[in-house]
This record gives sequence, C-alpha cells and structure tokens, in this order.
Amino acid sequence: MRWIRCVAVATLAMTITACTTSPTGRQQLTLMSDAQLNQMGQEAFAQYQQDLPAAGQAQQRYAQCVASAIVDVLPERERNQDWQIRVFESEQANAFALPGGYMGVNTGLLAIAETQDQLASVIGHEIGHVLARHANERVSTQTSTQVALSVLGSAAGLQGPGGDQLMGALGLGAQYGIMLPFSRRHESEADVIGLRLMADAGFDPRASVALWENMSAQGGARPPEWMSTHPSHGQRMQGLQAEMGNAMARYEQARQAGRTPNCPRP
Repeated sequence: MRWIRCVAVATLAMTITACTTSPTGRQQLTLMSDAQLNQMGQEAFAQYQQDLPAAGQAQQRYAQCVASAIVDVLPERERNQDWQIRVFESEQANAFALPGGYMGVNTGLLAIAETQDQLASVIGHEIGHVLARHANERVSTQTSTQVALSVLGSAAGLQGPGGDQLMGALGLGAQYGIMLPFSRRHESEADVIGLRLMADAGFDPRASVALWENMSAQGGARPPEWMSTHPSHGQRMQGLQAEMGNAMARYEQARQAGRTPNCPRP
C-alpha cells in the first residue's frame, strides 16, 4: 500500500543519514548534534542542582575520587570532556547521566553501594551511557517513531474518533514494542561498558554483581519486565557474569600497571 511505502521511505531516509556505532559495535540512529544535547545536559544539570540539596563535602570528594579514576582511563577525546559529578541528598537509590558528562548520585544509592568498587560500577555505568550517546539515540528513536506514526495517520486517512483510537493503540504499541525494549538495551549496554571501565581503572568488577545483590535485597514492587525501562535485577547480574571473564583479565592488567584506586568511603 502507498502509505506503507511512505512510512518506509521516511524512516529509511532518517536512518541512512544518521547511522553511527556504539562502543560495543551496535548500530545506532543519532539525529541530534552532540552540541545540542550537551547544551540540554548542561541546562538540566543546573536545574537538578537548584532542585535537590547537595550532600556533604566528604561524600562529594568520595564520588569525585571514584569518577576521576575511571575518567583517567578513557580514550583521550572522551577523557578531555568536562566531566562533572555531584552527590545529592535523597533517599531514592538513583543515579543519572546527562549528555556533556554531567552525572549525579543520590545518597540513597551511596548507602547501598557499600564499597568504592560498588560505587565504581554505578559511575562506570553512567559514564557508559554518555560514551554510547544513549540520550541522542533515545531522542532520535522517539522522533523517528513519531514521524512514522504521523505519516501513517495522514496517509491512511485515520481521522475522527475511530482513527484517534487506532492511532492511540499504535502509539502504545510503539511504546511497549520499541521504546521500552530499546531503553532496556541501553541499560544492558551501559552495564557492559561500565564493567570494562571500572576494571580498566583498577576497581574489582565482581563488585558490580554484589551491588545488584544489594539492590535486590532492598525489595520493592517492580513492573512486569515487558513494561519496564530497565532489565530485572536477575537479568543484569546474568549479563554481568557473562562478561566477567574479560573484565577480570582487564582488572588484572590494570593492577599490574599500578592502577590501585584508593577512595575512602565517608
């Protein structure tokens, strides 16, 4: 049908003009410029700092020590980025990364990450999101999905209450069939990148599994896997274990090279 061809042509055009490769070798769709997203990241980070109270200086130094050890082993281009990390007073066990190298960790997560190595797995994961340009990819996927649905609705003449209902159903299908699984893929990829980074920096990669055991012990209701933006705790631990042989080899090389970070936990 003609409208199917229109959707295919529109999607193909965007894909051809914006294909990149992630650090793990996965093909990506990135429509936004890094400069645009970095500016957005800077503004969002400034807003975070206005909205959330900062933790104490000892906690800030601790997080900065771990982050600096990981940043030091990045390739030169990424290492020279203006990486910033802040610790915020919040009971939520959460951390985030924004384009441009802006990161935040809540004190609630510091309580669960019992060692410097466990915190390194969190920070390595967040740096992994930035290196893999996941924010760009997520925005680009949302944009291309909306364009495809818009072209579909116009070409198929889906107007009126019946058409609105069908387009709503198609939107839900895109959300659960494309957007959420894509987000889970990002989380799993950031786990792998973060595991490599923490090992290269001299942090024990086995601590990444211990961190998720701690997270699992916290309990709490979780949505069904297919409705979640994150893999289950069990899936994350399985994914980390699958990469552990390579990570341990990198860890041993880092230790032999004298990379032995020492970040006292406050």
